[in-house]
Amino acid sequence: MQIETNVLFFELALTFYFIATISGLIEIFRGKKDTSKVSLYLAVIGFFFHTANIVVRYVEGGHMPVTNMHEATSFLSWSVLILFFFHEFRYKLGLLGSFIMPIVFLLMFSSSIFPREIKALSPALQSYWFGIHVVFAFLGDAAFAMACGIGIMYLLQERNVKSKHLSMLFRKLPSLQVLDEINYHLITLGFPLLTLAMITGVIWANSAWGTYWRWDPKEVWSLITWLIYALVLHLRLTVGWRGKKAAILSIIGFAIVIFAFFGVSIILKGQHIFE
Repeated sequence: MQIETNVLFFELALTFYFIATISGLIEIFRGKKDTSKVSLYLAVIGFFFHTANIVVRYVEGGHMPVTNMHEATSFLSWSVLILFFFHEFRYKLGLLGSFIMPIVFLLMFSSSIFPREIKALSPALQSYWFGIHVVFAFLGDAAFAMACGIGIMYLLQERNVKSKHLSMLFRKLPSLQVLDEINYHLITLGFPLLTLAMITGVIWANSAWGTYWRWDPKEVWSLITWLIYALVLHLRLTVGWRGKKAAILSIIGFAIVIFAFFGVSIILKGQHIFE
């Protein structure tokens, strides 16, 4: 049986992400001070196939491929990689891929479980606000995913610092100050993107359904996510919750994002869900 081109590209991307994840996890326990770039190169190859998959689905469907759970989850993992590559090449964080690639792979693996058929765009989605809203929403979630990975790195490095015997992992990871600053940078990037996603979302909802807010489960949990990260920024700027507390909050925040992304679409019912 002939395999569709978009499916082949997806499976190749998934395979390279899996190998990159395993390579990255091995790198954490590797007994050398210097870090290898094997995982990064594998991720780049996987990203190439992943991008090809998205382009093919766009051409075949005639619209941005984010209209079902398979496409949306795949696009989210692709967005995470965009930010990962930017921060990797800008900050040279070494082991960053070891903490981000597992997130990317799990998202892609989740995507592989859902039906992959390409469907026509529903009338409600046929608006230029659709693409604008999607870009803001997915890049915002990607920034929060990155902040979660950085938060995990921070907690591990703090544990190393407090240990009497510094491990090789301590020498591979950036300093606590650098990790805290990048965590803050990512949240301050993701929060305005989420805000813009919500603004464009209500404008789009009004043009599609004639009302700005319908208390749809997706809208409610998007608002909850926004309030969580608003609280994170507020506590940092006013109370001084930095370091460990900020790292923990970034992990909790992304857990909320994941529930809003998967839980609302799978468990809760509403108009604003992926099929």
